Amino acid sequence: MKPRKMWTVALLAATVMTSVAACGSGGDKAAGDKVELRFSYWGSDSRQKLTEQVIKKFEQKNPTINVEGDFSDFANYYEKLATKVAANDAPDVMSIEIRGLGEYAGRGALADMAGKVPTTDFDQQALAAGNIDGKQYGIPSGVNAFSMLVNKATIEKAKQKVPDDKSWTWDDWINLAKQISASGTGLTGAEYNYNPAWLQIFAAQRGEKLYDGKKLGVSPDTLKAWWGIHQQLIQTKGSPDAAKSSELIAGGVEQSPLGTNTGATGMWWSNQLGGLSKASGQELTLLRMPKTKEATTGGMFLQPSMFYTVGAKSEHPAEAAKFIDFMTNDPDAAAILLSDRGLPINAKVLAAVKDKLPAVDQKTLAFIDEVRSELGPIAAPPKGALQVDDILKRITEEVVFAKTTPDAAAQKFLTEANAAVAG
Repeated sequence: MKPRKMWTVALLAATVMTSVAACGSGGDKAAGDKVELRFSYWGSDSRQKLTEQVIKKFEQKNPTINVEGDFSDFANYYEKLATKVAANDAPDVMSIEIRGLGEYAGRGALADMAGKVPTTDFDQQALAAGNIDGKQYGIPSGVNAFSMLVNKATIEKAKQKVPDDKSWTWDDWINLAKQISASGTGLTGAEYNYNPAWLQIFAAQRGEKLYDGKKLGVSPDTLKAWWGIHQQLIQTKGSPDAAKSSELIAGGVEQSPLGTNTGATGMWWSNQLGGLSKASGQELTLLRMPKTKEATTGGMFLQPSMFYTVGAKSEHPAEAAKFIDFMTNDPDAAAILLSDRGLPINAKVLAAVKDKLPAVDQKTLAFIDEVRSELGPIAAPPKGALQVDDILKRITEEVVFAKTTPDAAAQKFLTEANAAVAG
């Protein structure tokens, strides 16, 4: 469901739900005067298990607070959350991506958390990404970077070499993918996706921004060049065709070419290395993203994996802040969560649990440390970004399925996207 329609449906649902929902968010005190908090989050079964463990640890340390986990798969998360927020039944603590932070803050759904959670030892660049118009609406859970992942074994099986990620170009990636797919091994060279982080990196390499304030900053030429990469991968058989690729994108980590050892390269967030490695059972490697030939910057950025936010109408803001403090600043929490929500945002906490990180997470940490000086700052996009992501996916599919031309698609995307962020 598109975000704008989602909010409309949510508001309609609210007229029904408010007759039965509690006034304001959160819950009343339970027997024994315990405060009841609700914490909404999305993820896999493994994340749910980890979250239940970390909640139990928090409750042991804070016996006057109970936390109810409000779990959802990612596909339904924002629709479910929008309905609850519109009905004045928002969870006390909500997990929100950077692309949704401006949306919820702009609708008055989030509390200003400035000074409510200790952040002295946080990565300050990542922390700043949760600040909108001078208010700290989001507290980062951890950090990651959108990167290229490769399976060295499958590349070598196709008699190719892992590229030098300090110098490779998009053309190099397309050619590598073509050679792997044509190797007779049954392997697919590359998987592409519609993630706006890829477009943001590509635009930065061309001296542009995905968002320029409250409008799109990417040019039609950059959009056409970006879609051109998708088209070249399909035309050279470096990637599956459009129909198969759409199916694989919907399948997530477990069904991806990297996850099933049927592919050699693909773009994922760095904190997904663990899930992909577990699915594949093989060693995967993080690389810098390819560049355009004239690029003076790699365009990559350090991004909060997600934000913890507090509902503006929560009846228990102090307890909600205490829970977020625990999730981000307590080594016991980090020892359970490890890199599931990104590498710990608190430098001291990261140091405390570094030796406990599994080998794959050590690898992620080493990669982030290696490229950190190359990673640019990130800011929360404007309200409407959730809708822009849907528009980008839809129009990209129209291009790769040859239902429209890149020229027409670029104008259509910019018109619709600018209307979305303009409100």
